[in-house]
Amino acid sequence: MKITAIETLLLGGFPNMCWVRVETDAGISGWGETKNGAGAVSAHIHDGLAPTLLGDDPMAIDRLSRFMLYPYCGYKSTGAEIRAASAVDLALWDIRGKALNVPVYELLGGKSRERIRAYNTCAGTGYVSKGAYSPVKSWSDGVPVKGGDFEDLDAFLHRADELAESLLAMGFSGMKIWPFDQFVGEHGGAYISAADLKKALVPFEKIRKAVGDKIDIHVEMHSMWRLPAAITIAKALEPYNPIWIEDPISMANLDAVAEFKRHTDIWVAAGETLSTRWAFREALEKNAISLAIFDLIWSGGLTEGKKIASLAETYEIPVAPHNCGGPLTMAASVHMSVNATNTLVQEMVRAFYFGWHQEVAENLPRFENGYLYAPEGPGLGTRLKPEVVDRPDAVRRRSAL
Repeated sequence: MKITAIETLLLGGFPNMCWVRVETDAGISGWGETKNGAGAVSAHIHDGLAPTLLGDDPMAIDRLSRFMLYPYCGYKSTGAEIRAASAVDLALWDIRGKALNVPVYELLGGKSRERIRAYNTCAGTGYVSKGAYSPVKSWSDGVPVKGGDFEDLDAFLHRADELAESLLAMGFSGMKIWPFDQFVGEHGGAYISAADLKKALVPFEKIRKAVGDKIDIHVEMHSMWRLPAAITIAKALEPYNPIWIEDPISMANLDAVAEFKRHTDIWVAAGETLSTRWAFREALEKNAISLAIFDLIWSGGLTEGKKIASLAETYEIPVAPHNCGGPLTMAASVHMSVNATNTLVQEMVRAFYFGWHQEVAENLPRFENGYLYAPEGPGLGTRLKPEVVDRPDAVRRRSAL
């Protein structure tokens, strides 16, 4: 089997997303995706990867992954090159599963569990939908929306108690919120006033008053804070017993992350901005993290994700794949989560899953009473709807033999 063509798909309605289709001479094609910098990712796929991938064997995933992730200059963070490689990697696994007529989880080593517990990231339907990299700036896409289904960002800011009850009613056992981001402000994360700290703690107070400890609170800090302020926030959070603090400071200095971890009993989760097993090796060696959160479409795809999970297991560290992307990311993450023996929980965004994911994809992972089930059928199982490629806002680019 040979790779005969690679096509990227960008949709004006979802400017953060880049989808890629890898075609073969056997008539089997596979889909992958990634998020952020979609134009740059597409360019790298065609200009940097396609010249080598075309004509090669799509079943040689480990070898092709090595080529894509570790070129001459090398990469260790989630830049466009890594995101491009991740998207293509998902497509290669999709092809392999279809060629062998088995689901991806079987290729990874089979199921370690039948289902995986899910927690909800409380984004709104329009969160990071307009190309914004900054989670704070992207709030303008999500907060003002009223009356839509699952406007959970607005809810956690103003009705966190009602939100917690709604999530429990759907079976969710955890919710991720980020009320501190709005106060990064003029000090660039170096300082948070006592008044702002008190305001940011209000959602935690409402949640615990409404539902007690029935739901886990996952705290997202988006790497926005400097070390002293992050420690202040962690100390203030301890009475509310959150399950973890995610990316409290920049992951560029893992010694500083380890120092943060020494100042709190709350688990430190990281890091969606780390890429490849080499970055996670350093985090684990420095005892900087309590839990590894890698995003398959930002860290090297399923190939690298499997290796990161296995590496974390040697340190007795659980994993919880990050998932704030599209429907193919969702499917790949659930395949990984039901396979990896050290998976703790799987992230999902119900506003996306019950919203735009349904618009562009079919055969999504089944969500039932707080749990996710990997799609059955060959490959990823989840696939883009055929009509998506013909949408009027579609921009397609193709490289072929």
